Amino acid sequence: MPKGCKYGTHRVIEPKGVLPQPAWKIDNTMEIYDNEILIDVHTLNIDSASFTQIEQETGGDEGKIAQKMLEIVSQRGKHHNPVTGSGGMLVGTVREIGKDLQGKIDLKVGDKIATLVSLSLTPLVINRIKEIRKEIDQVDIDGQAILFESGIYAKLPDDMPETLALAVLDVAGAPAQTAKLVKPGDTVFIIGAGGKSGMLCLHEAKKRAGVTGKVIGMGHSEASCKRILELGLADVMIQGSATEPVDVLKKVEEVTDGELADITINCVNIPNTEMASILATKDKGLVYFFSMATSFTAAALGAEGIGKDVTMIIGNGYTKGHAEISLNVLRENPKLREVFEKLYA
Repeated sequence: MPKGCKYGTHRVIEPKGVLPQPAWKIDNTMEIYDNEILIDVHTLNIDSASFTQIEQETGGDEGKIAQKMLEIVSQRGKHHNPVTGSGGMLVGTVREIGKDLQGKIDLKVGDKIATLVSLSLTPLVINRIKEIRKEIDQVDIDGQAILFESGIYAKLPDDMPETLALAVLDVAGAPAQTAKLVKPGDTVFIIGAGGKSGMLCLHEAKKRAGVTGKVIGMGHSEASCKRILELGLADVMIQGSATEPVDVLKKVEEVTDGELADITINCVNIPNTEMASILATKDKGLVYFFSMATSFTAAALGAEGIGKDVTMIIGNGYTKGHAEISLNVLRENPKLREVFEKLYA
């Protein structure tokens, strides 16, 4: 096959002229171009917002979840949830490397990798769904996928189980961005603190804010709040719903003596949490929306509507070194690793 566009535009079927991620449909023919990589896929890690939406739509029935996933891939050539607009990522084994990339990348046939680009832009074929693990949003399949020349990936580490590494790499952007954003002395508020990305972000926030800073977590359940405090990941935990912005504001005011947060990080997987994030943040503060359930229209117009001057950052799932930073969280924090192994491995 000839050389394709490094960004994968040669795979776009509809509409023409766009990149693969926003495209409605892409070509998932598994014959690779000279600058593509073919992967035998073992596991899909569906992003939390997408899996939650599919689970709600199907009533949690595994057969219907599988049918919905197959339907999405059949229609679109990729696992791109039409409701949430998000995808996830995958783990697989390198089957073939295009001749144009051979010797130019640090991969060989047989290497196990996790792709660090979204399934919403990845050409994918699912031959069979073997197992659905609803509690951790992971689906084992027999299938194949294609990584474009521009696609980023991580070789799976040999010091932790594959499923554990996949759970961490799925949300690698969040703790790595937290490491970049949080400064010593900051008051940091993390919404959705009990989830995968939330717990990893708490570790980085505590590490970066230091003894002069303050880390506040918010969880939906009493059990998750208790677990986080026992792990020492937060200075204060708030229990409540991030869909109730005024209640969240009152609780954050109480634990900050009315000062509010310098940085708020939103890691939830449900919609309508934009205003809780904005209200909890002080003027000139920063809100980082990692959640794929975020409506950026609601965030922008909502902040304007209450006269709040905050910087708002879209949760880019990639920042330099994000895979290593995130995996190192579990290496640095054995107690947190135990929790992740229990929940996700």
